[in-house]
Amino acid sequence: MTTQNNPMLAKVRAILAKAEDPAASPEEAQAYFAKAAALMAKYGIERAMLADAKPETDRPTTRVIVESGSYVLDRVNLLMSVNEALGGQSVRWRTWDRTARKYVQRVELHGYESTLDRVEMLYTSLMLQAFNGMKHGTPRMGESTTAYRKTWLAGFRSAVFQRLTDSERQAAAEADLSLPAGSRSAELVLASRDDAILALFKEAHPKVRTAPKRRLTGSGWHAGNAAGKRADLGNNHLANARRTALAA
Repeated sequence: MTTQNNPMLAKVRAILAKAEDPAASPEEAQAYFAKAAALMAKYGIERAMLADAKPETDRPTTRVIVESGSYVLDRVNLLMSVNEALGGQSVRWRTWDRTARKYVQRVELHGYESTLDRVEMLYTSLMLQAFNGMKHGTPRMGESTTAYRKTWLAGFRSAVFQRLTDSERQAAAEADLSLPAGSRSAELVLASRDDAILALFKEAHPKVRTAPKRRLTGSGWHAGNAAGKRADLGNNHLANARRTALAA
């Protein structure tokens, strides 16, 4: 992450830190997220259009993130969902870490540099929100806490993915209203970036397979989904979430 080298990202990170503070009320956290999202959205649109004119300012790249520990698949799935919603592609696999002497999940993220900066920042913030939120959930009588929390996280991820996807579409439409006559639309710019990343991903992983669908039996999906809807991504502002990624 290049937050320290980018004044805008540093400012956004500072605001997100306030939203993640357990001492902040839900209203305060929501206000902080809205402010951060508004900054990222504006910056993101500008970065996307700049890169369209000057490709050297934002190039496709690949990053690898290794996760382990509790709820590792749930965390990895959230990471991959955020990356997908913001225009990236990703693949994961289980591998043995010789140093730690344990199996870990290795995630390879493909996207533009600015996109992946945004993905990492948003993922970190969302995980803090998710783990704080799921601890307040109440499993049914006799239900495993682990089973409940896995479905809670699945519901949370579903809500976040849908919101990011929907808001991205709206952001592109809104941005196009203010573009100078004759400019290539933001929607087309983003679509071409998506196509470029998909092509590179397929070239790198021509035989990638979809993982079997997980079977979760807990009762926490609806509570987690509701929390994901409350994890204020800035409403219409974070709509440019991916753009924010482009913004990085």
